Amino acid sequence: MENAEFLQTLDREGQLLAAAAAEAGPEAKVPGCPQWQTRDLLRHTGSVHRWAAAFVADAHTAPRPMDEPPALDGDALVAWYRDSHRLLVDTLADAPADVECWTFLTAHSPTPLAFWTRRQAHETTVHRCDAEAARGAALSPIAPRFAADGIDELLRGFHARPRSRVRTEEPRVLRVRAVDAGPDAVWTVRLTDGPPVTVRETTGAAWTEAEAELSGPADQLYLALWNRAPVPSVTGDRSLVELWRDTSGI
Repeated sequence: MENAEFLQTLDREGQLLAAAAAEAGPEAKVPGCPQWQTRDLLRHTGSVHRWAAAFVADAHTAPRPMDEPPALDGDALVAWYRDSHRLLVDTLADAPADVECWTFLTAHSPTPLAFWTRRQAHETTVHRCDAEAARGAALSPIAPRFAADGIDELLRGFHARPRSRVRTEEPRVLRVRAVDAGPDAVWTVRLTDGPPVTVRETTGAAWTEAEAELSGPADQLYLALWNRAPVPSVTGDRSLVELWRDTSGI
């Protein structure tokens, strides 16, 4: 996907998140984050937006902590979130393509600007789904290609890091297959006592045999791998699904 597509998605998803949170009310429970109410979701996501925007706007080249959100609630908190989201979108839209700043998960993004735009598009989409779930209505759709990109970011980015807790005492192999996102929307995840190693495959390739396969539409798999929904379909050893659910939290 191109950077402009990620930016458009980020813009849309943040607006949907704010609308859903306003309708749900600040005390609504967030099913995907049981310890949160909607006010916590807005405070977290707005703080992340401002944190990310600052790296790009000020060209920070070292990590820095997030600021605490303001002590707002209700309509004032929703307005603060909207301002935070708009600040992020405008910062990314106006930034020079060659801006240098701190990032993480750098392996699969060509530039820092591409990294932050992609990461915040996915951050906002997952939390938009949280806000809509708190509201109690059907979730807005997620495009298959975008969902497949998010699966790739999660498997080959987040869970390639040493801090990933998805580990097994003996080597195991898990496959993830998005059935509606093209021939390369297949991932083979090798689990050991170290960080998972994931390879993106192509339909028809000579894959390593997997002990379990998680499959289904890309949007459902995306939410399932972020522990927001059940896995659509599982074949093989279901204990690997339980392992993922119990250890994959970011």
